[in-house]
Amino acid sequence: MDEEYDVIVLGTGLKECILSGLLSVDGLKVLHMDRNDYYGGESTSLNLVQLWKRFKGNDKPPESLGSSREYNVDMIPKFMMANGALVRVLIHTNVTKYLNFKAVDGSFVYNKGKIHKVPATDVEALKSPLMGLFEKRRARKFFIYVQDYEENDPKSHEGLDLNKVTARDVISKYGLDDNTVDFIGHALALHKDDTYLDEPAMEFVKKMKLYAESLARFQGGSPYIYPLYGLGELPQAFARLSAVYGGTYMLNKPECKVEFDANGKAFGVTSEGETAKCKKVVCDPSYLPDKVQKVGKVARAICIMSHPIPNTNDSQSVQVILPQKQLGRKSDMYLFCCSYSHNVAPKGKYIAFVTTEAETDQPEEELKPGIELLGAVDEMFFDVYDRYQPINNHDKDNCFISTSYDATTHFETTVKDVINMYSKITGKTLDLSVDLSAASAAAEE
Repeated sequence: MDEEYDVIVLGTGLKECILSGLLSVDGLKVLHMDRNDYYGGESTSLNLVQLWKRFKGNDKPPESLGSSREYNVDMIPKFMMANGALVRVLIHTNVTKYLNFKAVDGSFVYNKGKIHKVPATDVEALKSPLMGLFEKRRARKFFIYVQDYEENDPKSHEGLDLNKVTARDVISKYGLDDNTVDFIGHALALHKDDTYLDEPAMEFVKKMKLYAESLARFQGGSPYIYPLYGLGELPQAFARLSAVYGGTYMLNKPECKVEFDANGKAFGVTSEGETAKCKKVVCDPSYLPDKVQKVGKVARAICIMSHPIPNTNDSQSVQVILPQKQLGRKSDMYLFCCSYSHNVAPKGKYIAFVTTEAETDQPEEELKPGIELLGAVDEMFFDVYDRYQPINNHDKDNCFISTSYDATTHFETTVKDVINMYSKITGKTLDLSVDLSAASAAAEE
């Protein structure tokens, strides 16, 4: 312990593990510690007995649910966009060799009380029951514009400078109605609320392109992929990677107290009477509670079922987004479902999550519209957790703190935080130009 490190990382949550891997690959000397005796922190993965202990306070799940060991229930379940930034990070660090991915069957959106497949291309737009005939034609033109848009080719811009005009301007040029905008903005571009409409359209168009390109990648029913055995595999894969580059992982280290000098700069971490010195500390909010503030709450229902979510074409794995407007809310609601096809439950069993940002002090009531879409449920657990974000100045205290995980069931916001933190820690921009085919073989198996 008494060595000096470039960076000490506290907590083995997904964000911390990814950062630890990136920094190790960059040649920094990293010590990674966790007060728990398991990997994953908030984003850990539980078997059935652990799930019961956490939410029911006993270790006797009913035998009808099958073997405990066959369950890998992710506490922060998120699908990955096949061409998205997280997959690029995984390839960049070469951690893909420790993981097997499988495509996710379905991507759906809730609209006017029903679940619909998300149309992502001009061809799908023409078939979608989400729109009437004339609206389909308008949507098709808009999809073609997005598919053909190339930042470096002014011919494809149709006279619009996407760094200046807002998403609302682009949408009105194509005359799309509010209903169409709702599913495009939330289920395709994956915006969490409607603030994007008044921001420059570039990010909106890029996010739509990412969805379409990811969808085309595996010819599946969705743009998402997910590791076999769930996300619990990720922290362990990064731990292996870190070891390859000379990093050190230590679990079950009590306290993990960050030490500060007279000027308030972090210089090390103490556990069990020994202090390891470092230049920088990276951690989740639980390790430095006085340097973060509460910004919200996530409410979720965790369900075990014996059937897929109804009206999703019997998808063994699926995401359904319920845009805020459809529910008269300020934030979207998300359904996530995975099953034995990704080895997260025994054969015939499905794990479903309903998650949203809590807007009242009755989160169970808030989740009802999502839970009602699930059909019969064998077991259900409710959970609420606080979301924190850092309020410290990392230039002054050498501490780099991640934000808590949000309610989304995809990785886009999580990986954005990781990439921003990487830049703050290293002063460099993360190069994500990689050969995406490195992650495809496993996804097609």
